[in-house]
Amino acid sequence: MTPLESLRRICLALPEATERLSHNEPAWFVRGKKTFAMFADRHHDDRVGFWCPAPPGAQEELVGAEPERFYRPPYVGVHGWLGVRLDVDVDWDEIAAIVLDAYRLVAPKKLLAELDAAKES
Repeated sequence: MTPLESLRRICLALPEATERLSHNEPAWFVRGKKTFAMFADRHHDDRVGFWCPAPPGAQEELVGAEPERFYRPPYVGVHGWLGVRLDVDVDWDEIAAIVLDAYRLVAPKKLLAELDAAKES
């Protein structure tokens, strides 16, 4: 499976997640409105990865600790978004956790309750 296919599978498994192109790259939205992940295939640099919103402080912590895996993406990095490389050795469980955190930052409470209920069953 390619990195895009793996990322797509993770994103589309979340409640009411949809995919469409944004800036000529696949992007995933909650209810077709709020972006929680954007694929970045050498988008303004030579990296293959994705961008997503991150909890406060996470961008600085991760980029500082592992700059070979995480970066501050153009445009949205100033808003705390995280760039995650997919062209290096990838831990897909970690990627799923990062995507879930991003989803939780933008999803409405009703969908978060649905997600939590599904995890408990």
